[in-house]
Amino acid sequence: MDKLRVGIIFGGSSEEHPISVKSAQEIAKNLDLAKYEPFYIGITKSGAWLLCEGPDTQWETGDCRPAALSPDRTVGGLLVLDQGKYDTIRLDVVLPVLHGTLGEDGAMQGLLELSGIPYAGCDVQSSALCMDKSLAYTVARSAGIAVPNFWTVTELGDIDADSLTYPVFVKPARSGSSFGVSKVSAKDELAGAIESARQYDAKVLIEEAVIGSEIGCAILGDGPDLTAGEVDRIALSHGFFRIHQESAPEQGSDNSTAIVPADIPAASRALVQETAKSVYRALGCGGLARVDLFLKEDGTVVLNEVNTFPGMTSYSRYPRMMAAAGVPLSEVIDRMVALAIAGGSR
Repeated sequence: MDKLRVGIIFGGSSEEHPISVKSAQEIAKNLDLAKYEPFYIGITKSGAWLLCEGPDTQWETGDCRPAALSPDRTVGGLLVLDQGKYDTIRLDVVLPVLHGTLGEDGAMQGLLELSGIPYAGCDVQSSALCMDKSLAYTVARSAGIAVPNFWTVTELGDIDADSLTYPVFVKPARSGSSFGVSKVSAKDELAGAIESARQYDAKVLIEEAVIGSEIGCAILGDGPDLTAGEVDRIALSHGFFRIHQESAPEQGSDNSTAIVPADIPAASRALVQETAKSVYRALGCGGLARVDLFLKEDGTVVLNEVNTFPGMTSYSRYPRMMAAAGVPLSEVIDRMVALAIAGGSR
């Protein structure tokens, strides 16, 4: 049997570039080379596309060739510049191992749609929807899912600081990994927090602080056939949860530990998993996603956010939750690929 030719796109020009590289490294370690022939396409921070040997830490300085996905559906793969000429490499499927802007927001998914190549993960619409937290909240709330009270501040907009009940969280509406997020305890801190968030997005989200435990649930699958991983709980030592901004995240977060399986009652675990599936379906997700929620003291759950291509690093929450449910990363990859091919290019 011929091996499937798998394009693995990583890097990118968002602030989450180094996380994406680490995710791709973990994917590479767990990719079954008896089944797949990988083609690693790294995107530099400046936006250059390079076909390279793999996603090691020095990938940009290795034997790389300029490459790009062809939007011509008759090519169905890569255009690779080699000795002044473009060669083509057909791809059977693409894993867009990208996080944040231009990776999880529908932009890459749109390019893959044009190319006609099946790809893993959420489609254009659900990627864009989940990336914008205010839109995700609006749709989820219309589906009967509890969300925090929230307000949006556009590029030229403003908000009356006296109208809010503190504390609140201020964050970029379309970013990830806690970049630009601030906890605001008093109105005189609000303007500075909004400016900090605007470094990452012109649109800013302000949301009420939900009192409860931060809970996550990994979801894998399409339509009615969904697999929920074990639930995790974020145990904080101080401050609020931040991720991928630590000096040495592999040795543990600066202020938190992810407890898997979560130390919560069985009924709460079941509620979190079912709510996560409901969120996933309401927002049109497919392939995989990590749904983050708050578990309140009264046992109810409130949506926090959805990551449409969550981190796959050695310390990331998604693969740890799936592994705790008996689905190792190698199997997650197999199922992502199968789901992508079964769904075609949408």
